[in-house]
Amino acid sequence: MTTKIVASPSKYIQGNEELAKVGNHTRDFGKLPFVIADDFVMSLTKDIIEKSYKDNGSNFVMEKFNGECSKVEINRLKEICRGKSCDIVVGIGGGKTLDTAKAIAHYLNLPVIIAPTIASTDAPCSALSVIYTEEGEFDEYLLLPKNPTMVLMDTKIIAAAPVRLLVAGMGDALATYFEARACKQSNAITMAGAHSTEASYALAELCYNTLMTDGLKAKLAAESKVSNLSLEKIIEANTYLSGIGFESGGLAGAHAIHNGFTVLEECHHLYHGEKVAFGTIAQLALENAPMEEIDEVIEFCIDVGLPITLEDMGIKEVKEDDIRKVAKASTAEGETIYNMPFPVTEDDVYAAILTADKIGRLYK
Repeated sequence: MTTKIVASPSKYIQGNEELAKVGNHTRDFGKLPFVIADDFVMSLTKDIIEKSYKDNGSNFVMEKFNGECSKVEINRLKEICRGKSCDIVVGIGGGKTLDTAKAIAHYLNLPVIIAPTIASTDAPCSALSVIYTEEGEFDEYLLLPKNPTMVLMDTKIIAAAPVRLLVAGMGDALATYFEARACKQSNAITMAGAHSTEASYALAELCYNTLMTDGLKAKLAAESKVSNLSLEKIIEANTYLSGIGFESGGLAGAHAIHNGFTVLEECHHLYHGEKVAFGTIAQLALENAPMEEIDEVIEFCIDVGLPITLEDMGIKEVKEDDIRKVAKASTAEGETIYNMPFPVTEDDVYAAILTADKIGRLYK
């Protein structure tokens, strides 16, 4: 019998104005929190955080995150945290801030609380940090020994975030079921370090079904800066269902192809989930999925505003050399493309990307 693992944060909390309770949430785990956020998020949340800690009579240290989850930035913040004798890390913001917080906590062996201000990726719940170079190209996955101590989702703040970020989160979540399915078929080892469980596969499937039923309604609510039941469901799908689904269900073609697209400068303006959405269509092309399935995915992408062609990705002129570079990076040694339930070559990925682009153009 094979070993199966499902991994998750110790606690997932989602609710209106939940960030205002951060002082109470951290007090059970440490006396002096090290809080990181980028400039924008700091300006948005600093008063809320200060009041929360003032109300419970405790202190905190807040430091600016410079925007890239790179080894240089992780080391810089790690040394500040150590120098201030902080005993818990709190990351507030988007995926790169949160991945940086997790890495700092890992290297210093501290608990970490993750407080997303957007629902743009499935990173918050995972025992994983995606490391990039200083220039923004994918570097490596940092696999962590444990998941975050707590994930704190403030639906009021998330509802007020730019709609494109929520949609990008749906793009990231869109891949979860299809990659988990591929990993189940190939009996691949997941990011959790073993084979997938029925629970993780069920969560991945629920993630996809939630996107199909509530994705468009959630986008419309977010456009009005309000939180309703659909938006709450999508926040949970983007963050928790996709987070557990990808980590314990497995990654495959879509995320590998996303990593490939990071080598093209034309795609650097895209959010992670926007590239993953196109990577999902390319994975479906790669595995020769039924057109009914591809049609449902593409119609969803059109409804919420995710890319379905290379032109949508910012590639105005399709050059063979460029797509070959993407395919080569997608099939680098150790990439998750090899979790597909059949052998995959660089030529296969090249063909899948061009096929996905051609299929997407049919809907234009």
